[in-house]
Amino acid sequence: MTTARMQEKYTAEVVPFLQKEFSYSNVNCIPQIKKVVINIGVGDGKSDAKFIDAAANELGIISGQKAQVRRAKKSIAGFKLREGAPVGCFVTLRGVRMWEFLDRLLNVTLPRIKDFQGVSRTAFDGRGNYNLGLKEQLIFSEINYDKVISVRGMNISIVTSAKTDEEAMALLAKLGMPFAR
Repeated sequence: MTTARMQEKYTAEVVPFLQKEFSYSNVNCIPQIKKVVINIGVGDGKSDAKFIDAAANELGIISGQKAQVRRAKKSIAGFKLREGAPVGCFVTLRGVRMWEFLDRLLNVTLPRIKDFQGVSRTAFDGRGNYNLGLKEQLIFSEINYDKVISVRGMNISIVTSAKTDEEAMALLAKLGMPFAR
């Protein structure tokens, strides 16, 4: 089985650092990244299916895995939304694909953002998970500008096994997450 460059960095640099920093007695207590969930909301999808197909296709290109379509659980008249109508798409990455996506996100994609000042330090949820919002999918180098129907934002959730936000921040910072100062 192949290992990604980011995974090798985790085992070689991050694990010894975290074990020393937080004085874990057992190696299994050291926080690790469990999964990465990428979510795109497509409000236009209820009227035209081509928007959902385009968003799912772009998400598949970005992640290297086929996207699943999210459907509305119940009807909401104020939003002109019917039960079962497509409202977004998502991908859950684990294993080698997760590590490769994180490597591309931290080393290629985030530096491409214009006037990038770093990601927020306050986007942790209190349980060691980190949420990152991106305004457009065009910052990913895999996306072809000419084939984009509409610019969409996305949410990237990095789920860790850390018990506290401090442990998760140390884990992500050591992996190379560019936190704002």
